[in-house]
Amino acid sequence: MILFLAARPVTAPPVPARPRRAARRRGRSPGSGPRLRFLRPYARMFAVPGTRAFTAANLLARLPMGMFSVSAVLMIAGSRGSYALAGAVTAAGLAATAVVGPWTARLTDRYGQARVAPPAALLAVLGSLALVLCVRLDAPAWTLFASYVCTATTPNTGGMSRARWAHLFRADPRALHTANSFEQAADEVCFMLGPVLAAFLCTTLFPEAGTLTGAVLLLTGVLLFAAQRRTEPPAAPRTERVRSPLRRPGLPPLLLTFVCTGAVFGSLEVVTIGFADGHGVRAVAGGILALQAAGSCAAGLLYGLLPPAGRPAARFTGCVAAMTVLMLLPLLGAASGSLAVLAGTLLVAGMATAPTMVTGMGRVQALTPAGQVTEGMTLAVTALLTGIAAGSAAGGWATDHLGSGGAAYGAPAAAAALALTVTLLGRLRAARHA
Repeated sequence: MILFLAARPVTAPPVPARPRRAARRRGRSPGSGPRLRFLRPYARMFAVPGTRAFTAANLLARLPMGMFSVSAVLMIAGSRGSYALAGAVTAAGLAATAVVGPWTARLTDRYGQARVAPPAALLAVLGSLALVLCVRLDAPAWTLFASYVCTATTPNTGGMSRARWAHLFRADPRALHTANSFEQAADEVCFMLGPVLAAFLCTTLFPEAGTLTGAVLLLTGVLLFAAQRRTEPPAAPRTERVRSPLRRPGLPPLLLTFVCTGAVFGSLEVVTIGFADGHGVRAVAGGILALQAAGSCAAGLLYGLLPPAGRPAARFTGCVAAMTVLMLLPLLGAASGSLAVLAGTLLVAGMATAPTMVTGMGRVQALTPAGQVTEGMTLAVTALLTGIAAGSAAGGWATDHLGSGGAAYGAPAAAAALALTVTLLGRLRAARHA
């Protein structure tokens, strides 16, 4: 803010004071003007020492999460001429991740991120390199499955980052809400840019370029992230058997809602590709889906600026209800037959997904014991991946049987409605046992 000094002679032009001095004279710190005031929650979050370093490293490690599956499909389909084989290989890897992921997360909570994440990432990278070699050497199809299954040890970098924020802001729910909002926006950015980067590398350079680049980014990012020790949550060694977070009251219904939410994402992706393909413009499907992710990313960042209001369970129910209502918009937009209208409805519909995920992840953190936060986060991600796989299958069925005229968008709308139903039933059950 520029302040004018009134002590100057009338004949002389006013001389602006230096912003930093003016701010000090008014009792305010630099950067607290009206323009930057709304960003104060994020500035406060990253003012904690070490947070910028681990966030940058984590984003580097997280970007390949959106690259690996697309890279594998393009690489395998390009060399073997079979999308069915490529899809089966990636599905096998997804199933293996659902089994191995929580186990890796449990080890991370028990022995610490720095001890578990690097070797787990190294094993995953070796699996990716083995997949590249098998494709290059035209090895039998079963070797592709075996190689890709080895990537299931990929550490849940997003969960580890959220665990650090939960440790740093364990006594500050407002700051933790902002941190969770930022993490969800980061997820959206990585899964928006990852497939684009993978497709560019595989088609511009050579088919294996996407997988190799993702492997290098993953290992480098995890090593840099693990090196940031001062923000790492303390390990929780256990001398006796500890119950799984799945046994915590309220967590199973919440994870089931995550499965339904994942089905929204999976079906929406397949149905949009089918809609664009039916209109002869399949190449723009990625751009249309990117609008949905962009809307979610923007909403996530804005949601983090707002103080959490009301009880967390009620807030989560409201977010799921908003997602259910907004998921009707793509159905209406596709009925118009216009890609432009559909893109606009997807942009708006995406604005409810990030708040739902932010609030949901906050609920997972609250229901999970302090020494099992990474495991709880990984269970949530596993539920999402399971839902995405199921939603992809449902979206493919809807596209094949309902056509590409827009009726297939009933699949993501139905998945959102199912998520709301599960949430309401979970709250009703909790009220009965209260």
